[in-house]
Amino acid sequence: MSESLVVCDVDGDLVKKLREFRFRKETNNAAIIMKIDKERQLVILDEEHEDISPDDLKDELPERQPRYPLIITQWNNAYQHDDGRVSYPLCFIFSSPVGCKPEQQMMYAGSKNKLVKTVELTKVFEIRNTEDLTEEWLREKLGFFR
Repeated sequence: MSESLVVCDVDGDLVKKLREFRFRKETNNAAIIMKIDKERQLVILDEEHEDISPDDLKDELPERQPRYPLIITQWNNAYQHDDGRVSYPLCFIFSSPVGCKPEQQMMYAGSKNKLVKTVELTKVFEIRNTEDLTEEWLREKLGFFR
């Protein structure tokens, strides 16, 4: 084997931003897209989006490169707590399109679990084709958690 699997650390500033994102007060759809900085072997922030639907988010993802989008959705998926608080699903999606370089796929796949654990994510999904990321697909996936 020419290279061993590289598991990347998560950038400290990104961890802080993701925690703020999780507890944000706004109720609109929003997304953060993360990528791996290969040279620094760090998961870093790539892009941030406000008022974005899953259907629009898929257009922001590269067709041939992996990414880690994290989206908060407000449409009909709100959870009403007994104390009156409302929370919205925080969905982590591992986008690893067919046609990516095997080295990239391995690096992203090997770093996914560390990122999920670091940020304490529970709704974790994977897509192999960016066209699969639709509102209907996400609603179906979230139906499992009801």
